[in-house]
Amino acid sequence: MRFDNIIIGGGLSGLIAAVVSQRAGKKTAIISAGQSALHFWSGSFEFLGNIDGNMVIDHPLMEAERLPDSHPYKKIGIPHTAELLSKVAPLLQEAGIKVKGSLERNHYRLTPMGFLKPAWLTLDEYFMADHPSQIEGKKYAIVNIAGYIDFYPNFLRNGLDKHGASCTISAIDIPQLAPLRKSTTEMRATNMSRFLRNDAVDSLAKEINMASRGADEAIVPAVLGMFSDEPVRRLRNQIDRPVNFIATTPASVPGVRCQLSLRDYFIRLGGTFIPGDTVKKGVFDGQRLKRVYTVNFGDMPIEADNFVICTGSFFGHGLIANIDRIYEPIFGLDLNDTGDRTKWYDKDFFSPQPYMGIGVTTDSEFRPSLNGHTIENLYATGALLAGFNALKEGSGAGITLATALHAASKICS
Repeated sequence: MRFDNIIIGGGLSGLIAAVVSQRAGKKTAIISAGQSALHFWSGSFEFLGNIDGNMVIDHPLMEAERLPDSHPYKKIGIPHTAELLSKVAPLLQEAGIKVKGSLERNHYRLTPMGFLKPAWLTLDEYFMADHPSQIEGKKYAIVNIAGYIDFYPNFLRNGLDKHGASCTISAIDIPQLAPLRKSTTEMRATNMSRFLRNDAVDSLAKEINMASRGADEAIVPAVLGMFSDEPVRRLRNQIDRPVNFIATTPASVPGVRCQLSLRDYFIRLGGTFIPGDTVKKGVFDGQRLKRVYTVNFGDMPIEADNFVICTGSFFGHGLIANIDRIYEPIFGLDLNDTGDRTKWYDKDFFSPQPYMGIGVTTDSEFRPSLNGHTIENLYATGALLAGFNALKEGSGAGITLATALHAASKICS
């Protein structure tokens, strides 16, 4: 098989790069091993939430200029990063994913634990506030589904109370969920979303209306709309006050929806999606990658002019750590790892951990190197890259998206 561009990895970075490539008229394939970090998605994308230990709300682009030159944002250039990321919301909209937010100023999202955290983009139906003062004096009805244990109303109430809100907590039930109650292990968000359609949504809306009487807004767990946002829109249209959804313990219903929406959009554009397969090796001709081999296709090569590797970090097995070393398992790409295991971690569990900054080293165009030599037609994106700590900075999604769009612009030029 031969393609113009091959994307290795079917998470957020790979899907975005592939969509842009296919939309540009390039014959594109995604080789995806399986579920991605999107299945743990909170419903918000971050650009830069923290720097030097301080929360970033105002002027995140200006604060990004203070990052080290090795940081992916700085390697792209902050103005160009902003230009690339301005394309994200329209692209997601094309795939059926509605988000709101701006790079000019972060907003606050409400976490499942009741904390307000900076975010760049948030799903349209999710709780967000421009400033905590918008919460003060409001009455919220936090409405859970009886028996659902992956949603934490008391944490949410405590968090909102700190900002001057008042909250009531209730639990509701509808008969359409009775089949799931035969086992408590079945009361999970993704399972409930399969039942919460059509008349079940109507029943749920009726119960939420009664439970939220006297409140300014209702807060409910994100358990609707795994395959589309139609159940979400149907519910909101029947509630007589604003309804805000809050992320639940994974698997994430909006995360699954986001991945499926982008995948389906890519396929509608004419792209080839190869699921459940893993690239096991590549063949090089000089400094160019010519073809790859996968587990499922065996000895049948898959060739392309350009390749993008978006396999993630340790969580997605894009990087592997054993007792002796950290390595990139497909091609053996060069990393910024010192090799000294004692420098991978800090004994203080709550300190930023150095291993989070380990990743694939690249040139200014995000082309990785192998044995010190740059691979001319291979680009690396997202969590696989060296030079940043996504947890410390609150920058993971922004880097994932910016580097994906940057790589896509290169393989389409």
